[in-house]
Amino acid sequence: MRHASKMIRQHILALLADGQFHSGETIAQEVGLSRTAVAGHIAQLTEWGLDVFKVKGKGYKLNRQFALLNADLINRQLKCPSLSLVQVEPVLASTNTELKKRIVNARHNLADGDVMLAEIQTAGRGRHGKQWLAPVGGSLTFSMYWSFPDGYQSMAGLSLLVGVAVCNALQKFGVEDVQLKWPNDVYLHGKKLAGVLIEVEGQIGATAHSVIGIGLNVCVPDEQYNVGQPHTDLTSFLGQVPDRNALAASMIDSLRELLPIFTMEGFGRFVGTWQSLDLFADKTVVLQMGDKRFSGIERGIDESGALLVETQEGITRFHGGEVSLRGG
Repeated sequence: MRHASKMIRQHILALLADGQFHSGETIAQEVGLSRTAVAGHIAQLTEWGLDVFKVKGKGYKLNRQFALLNADLINRQLKCPSLSLVQVEPVLASTNTELKKRIVNARHNLADGDVMLAEIQTAGRGRHGKQWLAPVGGSLTFSMYWSFPDGYQSMAGLSLLVGVAVCNALQKFGVEDVQLKWPNDVYLHGKKLAGVLIEVEGQIGATAHSVIGIGLNVCVPDEQYNVGQPHTDLTSFLGQVPDRNALAASMIDSLRELLPIFTMEGFGRFVGTWQSLDLFADKTVVLQMGDKRFSGIERGIDESGALLVETQEGITRFHGGEVSLRGG
């Protein structure tokens, strides 16, 4: 029953994605359900963030059309499509959560570089448990699996490395002005464009299994969506909606190119690149760490990915997961 509902919603989403009016009767015939049942499915999709409205006598229509994510289209644009699996799901609670389930479940034999993308995330997350809000068709949300045989300690600086990979991918689309905010945000012209969430499964002393989650604003107009902080999107910068499947392929290629180097050599060789993209380089920053606040001049990062802040006492190192950072 659950699988059937998923297929029905995927079908409805595909029908509406053209941005044209579709009558309830036509949709009902397409999916083999009553108009009442169709209305229920569309109500659920709307609750999950699908921007759909109904006009009496015309039917249902999206606020704007969009091209659906498609695993075949993504694979065709990858440099090495056979390296690992690319899977697209119409609706998931969270791509990170789904991959974490597969790590724990021995039936799923994951390979480095396997990717899960979702058109709709019903419980997407950012750092510190914050909700990641993503309008349907207006974002690119995906997660990649990568293992670290040398354990958790060999992952130092991973979120920063992922930020570099995202910037490299975006620069291929003509987005040259991207910057990085330590430890895991991508900014464009001073506003948040994308976020990274790293989660890890595994025992101490054994292989660490990482899930690399990325959320990118593709078409999220700031006048329509309040995400709790200043944000921007690629459409505003480029003047047109970019191809999300091409974007996904570029991101996946960039991660697959840099992650093997990082796994073998660590973050050290990427320090210079990250610092060239640093949003707060040599600026006053304020860091909140629990109930404590620190202020100082941001002086880049070290080879472990720790943030270096110059205070009256000298250089202090801060590690990911402990602090929030904003310009002072």
